[in-house]
Amino acid sequence: MSLFSRLVCFLLLCNFGLLAQDASPTPSPGNAIIDRHLIRETSELSRRFLEGAQTREEWEAARTDLRQKYLDMLGLWPLPERTPLKPTVTGTLELDAVHVEKIHFQSRPGLYVTGNLYRPANVQGKLPAVLYVCGHSGRGRDGNKTAFQHHGMWFAANGYVCLIIDTLQLGELAGTHHGTYNKQRWWWQSAGYTPAGVECWNGVRAIDYLVSRPDVDPDKLAVTGMSGGGAATFWIAAADERVKVCVPVSGMSDLQSYVDDKVCNGHCDCMFLYNTYRWEWTTIAALIAPRPMLFENSGYDPIFPMPANERIRERLAQLYRWYEKKPGDLFDIGITPGGHADNVELRLMAYRWMNRHLKGDNREVHEPVQAVIDGQRLRVFPEDQDLPAESLNASIDETFVSLGKPVPPRTHAEYLTWSKTLTERLEATVFREWPDQVAAAVIRDQRPDGQLVLGTDDEILVLARRHEAPQKLPRSPEQRERLWLVILNPDEPEATLPAWVSKTALAGQSTVTISPRGCGTSLAWTQANPPNYVERAHALVGRTVDAGRVYDIQSVARWLHEAEGNELTIGVAGRGAAGVLGAYAALFESSISEVLLVEPPTSHREGPTLLNVLRVLDIPDTLGLLAPRHVTLFNADEAAFRRTEQIFQGAGYESRLTRRSSPR
Repeated sequence: MSLFSRLVCFLLLCNFGLLAQDASPTPSPGNAIIDRHLIRETSELSRRFLEGAQTREEWEAARTDLRQKYLDMLGLWPLPERTPLKPTVTGTLELDAVHVEKIHFQSRPGLYVTGNLYRPANVQGKLPAVLYVCGHSGRGRDGNKTAFQHHGMWFAANGYVCLIIDTLQLGELAGTHHGTYNKQRWWWQSAGYTPAGVECWNGVRAIDYLVSRPDVDPDKLAVTGMSGGGAATFWIAAADERVKVCVPVSGMSDLQSYVDDKVCNGHCDCMFLYNTYRWEWTTIAALIAPRPMLFENSGYDPIFPMPANERIRERLAQLYRWYEKKPGDLFDIGITPGGHADNVELRLMAYRWMNRHLKGDNREVHEPVQAVIDGQRLRVFPEDQDLPAESLNASIDETFVSLGKPVPPRTHAEYLTWSKTLTERLEATVFREWPDQVAAAVIRDQRPDGQLVLGTDDEILVLARRHEAPQKLPRSPEQRERLWLVILNPDEPEATLPAWVSKTALAGQSTVTISPRGCGTSLAWTQANPPNYVERAHALVGRTVDAGRVYDIQSVARWLHEAEGNELTIGVAGRGAAGVLGAYAALFESSISEVLLVEPPTSHREGPTLLNVLRVLDIPDTLGLLAPRHVTLFNADEAAFRRTEQIFQGAGYESRLTRRSSPR
């Protein structure tokens, strides 16, 4: 009996009691497994409100750094250049008491923001101003700003300037919010792109426009909005301290709600940033303190449920107590009956809060019946032929975030610095809080067909199977046996040695196949597009599914290493995205000495998906980080991986990179 087999038998006996406890009649084992994992991750992060600050002084000392990290999670750090806005008024509606300007500006060259600016007709001087950001109310070519015109009319009639701006997805020049919700644009996560970043930046530039106007008091600015506009209110107020008052309405839940209760399924991508720094979600709202905030919700809103609202209220009240003279001075809550709607009670509470903190006026407010302006009259671009041809709104996801483009090193000394810098950036922004050494996998079960069920990260189970070589290859006495860990993709049958193995250097060698988390029919979770719950929930806890698979590969490699000791060396191999996952596992797991990739993707745009990775490097650079380990590329794109060759050559390890082709 081999050492591998003896270890299997021993660990199965040790884990018999655990297996009995784990046994469950659930019809969807993959769903239950990943749900338990995400709940545990959420529970851990939910204890991190204010990132551990216990006093006002500790919070204020941490806030500058936290604000930078917050902007980074939106894809806005370093801050984009404030390019010329080029504001243009295309028409004005002159009503009895209110004038409405139809305006557009460019928050970045080619990124158009369309809006309507409401101002009093006969009031002179500098006025307080409100930026109103819209929720998800589709009005087609008119833009969703037209659905919220009653807010602009009230503010203007009561002595404010109010700018209502369209969202990216539902504006006159439509882009999309739904890249990961239903369009399978998983490269958004790899690029660190979220439409929340666009909405935040558009709001910041809208404030730039407002303060440039002669009729606006730059010291009296507020932002408000409902639903998607409530989320944007948080984004903008947390990013821009020129905002003195904010009223987010039904715009934020917490991780327990989004992930454990799966409320994220009811939201599109503009509601979320990528939680790179693994915050408790309410920390975003905390960045607004001590500026006055009224946190509004409806009592029976299914996508912003009251239990989460109560948890958020309790956290924020704890923070604001450090600043308030008496409760409710700077932070308060407003709850109305009913469901998810822009109802009049919510509006009146918001108007009174604005009056109190921008005008010192605490009187009751009223909302008289207002005439509705036809949406076509509010269009900034009246006809389709008026739309600017150079608009980038529909493709802004391609260019909004700056991507990393590391220059290949030319010498060994340069390589040492280059590899250290990039590895540290990967650890800081892609594999944050990654253990220095991943724990070895543990055997949980052995199936009748010889397949092993291994536990890697607490609740996570993966599948592995040993495939002995039909005939041992001759080797010298000093050579150690090579065992290849073959990583299977979700579409490759579990426990089966893929056909491509026989066409590579793995032919005739001992292998262990592994189906990482979510792979293999018996442990896969349900896939539903939309809302892609599992993949999107991972980003909310600062991970991706593929990052978890890297962890699984490391854990299984560590287990094999500890099982076999110095009797063998371990290589990892995979086709397509699986091969790249193996490369990342090798980067962080010292027991892996060789990597083989078959038909590897040329970029993370094709997969695998890792948070923010494209902001650091791309796949050809990652493979260069593996030097001096041996890397073999089968049927790889020659032009794309020339950069990998340059890196190995510059490092002085060109003989360690092999390129081969085989029949497909």
